[in-house]
Amino acid sequence: MNLPEWLLRHQITVEPYAGDSAYGPTYGPPAEVAALVTPNIRTVRNAQGREVTATAQIITAPGLDCPPESRITLPGGRVTRAISVADYTAPGLPVPECTEVNAE
Repeated sequence: MNLPEWLLRHQITVEPYAGDSAYGPTYGPPAEVAALVTPNIRTVRNAQGREVTATAQIITAPGLDCPPESRITLPGGRVTRAISVADYTAPGLPVPECTEVNAE
C-alpha cells in the first residue's frame, strides 16, 4: 500500500548524488517529485555517523532515488542537501509505505 497521492502537497526537485569528480560532486538528472515537506529542526546522523542538524523533513512515495548528499530544491526555492534517507515498508500490513528524507 503506497502513501496516498493527495497527502503529497508539494513539488520538489531531486538531483541524485552520483559521486565526486575532479571538479566536485556530480549529480544525476533532476526529477520532479510530489512530496510533503515539513520544516522540522532535529538531530540526525549523517553517512559518516556524526550528529548533524536537519532543518527539513521530506516524505515521498516509496522508491525515491535520493542517496545521501543528493541536491534537493524545496518548494520555496531553497536548495538543500539530503542527510539521511529511510524507506518505510510494512509487507503484509495495511499501512502506507513511504520514503523519508532529512535535509540540511
